[in-house]
Amino acid sequence: MAKTQLNVRVDETTAEAARRRAQQRGVSVNRYIEELVQQDAGEVGRTFVEAAADFMKQYESVFAEEFGAEGLGSEGLGSDGSGAGRAGKR
Repeated sequence: MAKTQLNVRVDETTAEAARRRAQQRGVSVNRYIEELVQQDAGEVGRTFVEAAADFMKQYESVFAEEFGAEGLGSEGLGSDGSGAGRAGKR
């Protein structure tokens, strides 16, 4: 994967904390920051998916009333709220 340079200004306390944590993990500061950003991006994605599944489960009856049972599949959203009812198993 191609790399690009990103310059970031932080206070000395933050910079020292980054250096110390990177050293403790045995990685460069660059790699440490890269891992933090990737981890944060992954958490945001998971949080969104979990919230969407919760929303769908919470309002399943409203969707069924509006669009009919075939709009959700005969098994609805699935027991885990994932949307893996009949439509998800095709």
